[in-house]
Amino acid sequence: RHMLAVEASMRYYASLFGEDLDEWGIPGLLHDFDWEIHPSEEGHPVKGASILRDLNVSDDVIQTILSHAPHTGVRPITLRDKTLYACDELTGLISAVALVRPSRSLIDLKVKSVRKKWKDKRFASGVDRVEIENASMDLGLELWEHVSNVLEAMKSIANDLGLGDAKKEV
Repeated sequence: RHMLAVEASMRYYASLFGEDLDEWGIPGLLHDFDWEIHPSEEGHPVKGASILRDLNVSDDVIQTILSHAPHTGVRPITLRDKTLYACDELTGLISAVALVRPSRSLIDLKVKSVRKKWKDKRFASGVDRVEIENASMDLGLELWEHVSNVLEAMKSIANDLGLGDAKKEV
């Protein structure tokens, strides 16, 4: 589900920036495809990139995927690279905020609720908030504008993420 959230965020930004939705969505969808096979920095996403090369996935998509993981040494260069990097961990934080709410839904989640949990460093402590702030700036966006954009993208596929309106999902 995480990869779907990142894909939706990438498509949202592609639309915002006037870019091709599929060319931006595909790296979002594929960026962590190998995590269950190679759940370590040594393997992910480098070994996944090798699999993608064997499947004739374009070098620019592979570059974007590699650039989302700082330990690869591949730096985010293009706007698409920077966007993937900016969205990756943030989608996890937003999902975590939704899951601790009574509704367990993104539908009624507001940016102010994310901001409140953001300030609690013990909440989703594995999320590098400084990294997200810096990545937002690299996109030329204020942090909370970026959070709002990613939240809206995730709301658009909330049911697919298992974070839709519980009353309607019966």
